[in-house]
Amino acid sequence: METPDKATEPAEEHTGIAAQNWDQASADPQYRAAVVDLLGALAYGELAAFERLAEDAKLAPTLDDKAALARMAAAEFQHFERLRDRLAAIDVEPVGAMEPFAAALDEFHRQTAPSDWLEGLVKAYVGDSIASDFYREVAARLDSDTRALVLTVLDDTGHTSFAVEKVRAAIEAEPRVGGRLALWARRLMGEALSQAQRVVADRDALSTMLVGGVADGFDLAEVGKMFSRITEAHTKRMAALGLAA
Repeated sequence: METPDKATEPAEEHTGIAAQNWDQASADPQYRAAVVDLLGALAYGELAAFERLAEDAKLAPTLDDKAALARMAAAEFQHFERLRDRLAAIDVEPVGAMEPFAAALDEFHRQTAPSDWLEGLVKAYVGDSIASDFYREVAARLDSDTRALVLTVLDDTGHTSFAVEKVRAAIEAEPRVGGRLALWARRLMGEALSQAQRVVADRDALSTMLVGGVADGFDLAEVGKMFSRITEAHTKRMAALGLAA
């Protein structure tokens, strides 16, 4: 997943659960359930990202581009493996943790299948970055062990600079491409936010953590601010691509 900047990551001021380690925090069964959901969603997202990058490599115009995407796909699979291993380590069956999120993520990817190489780059850059921003916001409220893992698997695999370079070069060569890609990016933004909201709404433990049922969760006002920060970061990314948000 791509994280071109960390502007949306809240300040490092850890209190409550965020100041505890996993052994301490997981004594709360509701918190444990929320973390299992979070890791399950992330794990399936990383597996889907691996599959998508491998598919996108087939559209690559040059051998160098194909090899670059293959390296990024390998990095995404390593992230998946870390999440899978963590789930197993806390006595959770990884496939069972991922399954509740498969249908929603698969539907998102079905509805946003790119028609060409450039749309695929924009999708990875915009869609994955929105998801990463969301998970970074949530990570600030997690126990120290889970937070460290989540932030590690959100590390940029290299797709950010790669996508920006390729998309800006394409727009410079053919300016009218910019309009089409801007419309595509706006559609991705809407679909990604809707998908994130659906996933959270369908999982009681996750939604409770976000709106404040778990100690140190977000209140509703904070949720609104969170999505404002995510939207602002999206606008900055669009500018980096040379597109209007």
